[in-house]
Amino acid sequence: MTTPDDTRSRILAAARELFAERGYAATSLADIAAAVGLTKTAVAYHFHPKDRLALELLSPVAGDMLALLDATYDSRADFIEALVGFAVRYRSVIRLFMEDLAADDSTAEPGSERATIKSFRDEIYTRLAGDDPTPEARLRSWALLGALQWGAVKTMDLPEAQVHAALLRTARAY
Repeated sequence: MTTPDDTRSRILAAARELFAERGYAATSLADIAAAVGLTKTAVAYHFHPKDRLALELLSPVAGDMLALLDATYDSRADFIEALVGFAVRYRSVIRLFMEDLAADDSTAEPGSERATIKSFRDEIYTRLAGDDPTPEARLRSWALLGALQWGAVKTMDLPEAQVHAALLRTARAY
């Protein structure tokens, strides 16, 4: 017999995979239901609205993100190394975290998950670019964030160690 916790875990696992593959906006509750062999109503019973799925997936990530941003680093290179480790460790939700929920900044109501994610993203950017970045630093910082985001999301089929090594080499070229 399947328990509610087992069902929730299966739904979360399917959502994590589909969000990483397709993005949050392009994944419906019906898609998630089909992936776990449930009805859309059954998925909605556990996670309605769909934002609750995103929040549940992001909860464990938030603590590590705060630790990443609160830590003191000896150099920008040390921060970049920690950022790469974070991106690889959480690559199954990194697209959701850095793109889908924070994409439209104009709808980020204070205190919402979208606003929180935007603030994390903006703090990472500031750590990379500095407080008063030159145009070159701005470009390089956004490029590095994009490389980490897409490098993590589009390599789910590769071993974590391989992805980490390749992204770290890329980031060090920053």
